[in-house]
Amino acid sequence: MPRAGLSAERLIGEAAELADEVGFEQVTVSALARRFGVRVASLYSHLDGSHDLRTRIALLALEELTDRAAAELAGRAGRDALAAFADVYRDYARQHPGRYAASRYRLDPETAAASAGVRHARLLRSVLRGYDLTGDEQTHAVRLLGSVFHGYVSLELEGGFSHSAPDSGQSWARIVEVLDALLRNWPGAAQPGASQHDPSQRGS
Repeated sequence: MPRAGLSAERLIGEAAELADEVGFEQVTVSALARRFGVRVASLYSHLDGSHDLRTRIALLALEELTDRAAAELAGRAGRDALAAFADVYRDYARQHPGRYAASRYRLDPETAAASAGVRHARLLRSVLRGYDLTGDEQTHAVRLLGSVFHGYVSLELEGGFSHSAPDSGQSWARIVEVLDALLRNWPGAAQPGASQHDPSQRGS
């Protein structure tokens, strides 16, 4: 490919494709140069090295994942929103395993704060507000959901559920049902319409 056709956007797009094919950890400036049939030095006018390359793939993945989630969550609430968010997460990981791994890449605080990851977190918190979870309880729930989603998807991508019944998709749907029930009955959460006063404390 002619060197004049190279651009940062094109390089990152191709690097993301490469990540899906061979694994995110295998993507380096050298590997990308081989992909384009050019010398490594030709890429350094667009990239600062492999860390910069991986960071940019991570930012692309976060943008794609967040855009998908935003589109699917529009007009949804409660269990419907939870299921839509969960399915976007799982579907993206299955369709783009390298990009999904990139979305977990550790970013420096400044880069993370400017990334689509912030919007992604807000979307999840908007789902949880439908369950009347706020403050620390909402944060606990965010961490629980992230752990379950990432853990399940990671095991599934590694083939952990491919040799037994029922189908992993059925288990996923069941897990979402269980999470919905848990969130609706979150320990210590104020129930809608419940009094803020404990009758047992009257007169104390």
